[in-house]
Amino acid sequence: MAQPLRDMHDVELAGLAAGGGRREFGELVRRHGSAVRGLLRRMGAQPALADDVAQDAFLLAFEKCAEFRGEGTFAAWIKRIAARLYLKRISKEARYVAETETEDAAPAVDSIGRVDLDEALRGLSEAERLCVSLCHGAGLSHPEIAAAMNLPLGTVKSHVKRGLDKLRARLQPGPVAIGSASHVG
Repeated sequence: MAQPLRDMHDVELAGLAAGGGRREFGELVRRHGSAVRGLLRRMGAQPALADDVAQDAFLLAFEKCAEFRGEGTFAAWIKRIAARLYLKRISKEARYVAETETEDAAPAVDSIGRVDLDEALRGLSEAERLCVSLCHGAGLSHPEIAAAMNLPLGTVKSHVKRGLDKLRARLQPGPVAIGSASHVG
């Protein structure tokens, strides 16, 4: 009896998909589709654009599935493909060039004090958001980001560092309430 798709490892599924296995590739899409769309949203894509780019990424991945060697995770591989496709798309539209810095605003906090990371990322400039998302969301190295965005390596490093510094500042817990400190007697 054949092993159910949900019990197969990503590497096995990718190998079968490389041989034309559409059902196996469909399982990979099911497993990783929402993570890819989430990365694209964090990079700044609107929902419809994130869906379009994710679809394009999976179509390209299906065509190139034989190139996936299992040296890293399938999730990281497909995220890199999606991130590069998104960068190509926005570079054609020149939306990430010359954006002004946004004002430092406090991130949205829910009733239990959790911070919305997506909201905090929106507080970064588009270049910072892209560089941070590509580095920490898609796992690209600084040189890979520099090549993909056609930016100097030092600029990419600056965007990542500045973006992370801003996120750390925004995501710090608020000040302790005056009545909550214990008194030493």
